[in-house]
Amino acid sequence: MKYLPLNPAIFVKNRKRFIDKMEKNSIAIFLSNDEMPENGDALYKYKPNSTLFWLSGIRQEDSMVILFPDNPDPKYREVLVLVRPNELKEKWDGRRLRAPEATAISGIQTVVWLDSLDALLQGWIHSAHNIYLDTNENDRKSALIETRQYRYIKELQTKYPLHHYLRAAPLVKELRAIKSPEEVEVIKKAIAITETTFRRLLQFIKPGVWEFEIEAEIVHSFLSNRATREGYSSIIASGDNARVLHYIENNQQCKDGDLILMDFGAEYGGYNADLTRTVPVNGRFTKRQRAVYDACLRLHRYCASILKPGITIAAYHEKVGDQATKEFISLGLLTKNDVKNEDPANRAYRKYLYHGISHHLGVDVHDLAPNFHVPLKAGMVLTIEPGIYIEEEQMGIRIENNFQLTRSGNIDLMKTMPIEAGDIEKLMNS
Repeated sequence: MKYLPLNPAIFVKNRKRFIDKMEKNSIAIFLSNDEMPENGDALYKYKPNSTLFWLSGIRQEDSMVILFPDNPDPKYREVLVLVRPNELKEKWDGRRLRAPEATAISGIQTVVWLDSLDALLQGWIHSAHNIYLDTNENDRKSALIETRQYRYIKELQTKYPLHHYLRAAPLVKELRAIKSPEEVEVIKKAIAITETTFRRLLQFIKPGVWEFEIEAEIVHSFLSNRATREGYSSIIASGDNARVLHYIENNQQCKDGDLILMDFGAEYGGYNADLTRTVPVNGRFTKRQRAVYDACLRLHRYCASILKPGITIAAYHEKVGDQATKEFISLGLLTKNDVKNEDPANRAYRKYLYHGISHHLGVDVHDLAPNFHVPLKAGMVLTIEPGIYIEEEQMGIRIENNFQLTRSGNIDLMKTMPIEAGDIEKLMNS
């Protein structure tokens, strides 16, 4: 791994939090992701299962975490399953974890090799009344591929049909949404790398540079600072490309007079940052660009003033919509008549702001969390990312920072990032 070793207390605490939610005499089984074929004999770069990583810190394929807190044998109440190191495979694909190394990462004392698991697991399951199994219950997910999780569920239900099966996902959603102080420290490291990169870009961007050259600078800066990888495919959208929310072609030349919207974030130690800034390619906002940027920044700050424990995302979006409406009237994008005659199910401001304003952030960029109607709680980490997208002017502006919710409000984890238009101009022209 590129990053420095994480504090294993992160994973020890996460397992304890899950165990505390389990029903009596239950076993919970979590699996790693499939290795995914690309083309020919190639595989896509391996991405660990987020929940298995959250429980263990293990990034290796063919791994499992098994939790059975009522196991009569204390040795097997927490078990990490790993593939047995194989000399030939290691010659091709690199070294695999040994048991002491895995224990140092995860804090799990008992390591079982995968090829010896079946005999042990049968006895454990026979002693348990309930079996927790995990699936990807992210509301944005479309299940086009039957993953290892779903195949394993079918296998166990065939082998042990009379057991009571429980969903781990509702517990995981609730727990992963609340970050421990140790987890927040890792997120802050990802944010620090992202800030270093953003400041580097402000010196690099100029008319004539290509979007993919900016993307290359991001990757170079991330890896040079021990980031695991990009948290997601960087969006480098100049000119009218900025109105495409997930624009990742990054293949256009940046023109004098255009804005460029950059949405990127480092992954460090399995946790993510998520930053968006919109800057002028030539280092100077036009009068109109500045007016729209400042309106977006005011909207961003309004969001920060109301995103607190106790509010639901649904109520938050409604309030932000009201404020966006006022800003869009002041910019001449909407009239009072437009607002008077709007469809409550598709409000007028949606023409110029057509995405959600905040999402949870953590092991996943769009992290698991309870639904939009559950009040937010202290300890959650969310983005704030309003945007203004004007088709008639071929302009898109979005401003995004990451916030930690506390009992007294929130903390801007990106407060040292340049965000004022004047500060951005000053740094680009220094």
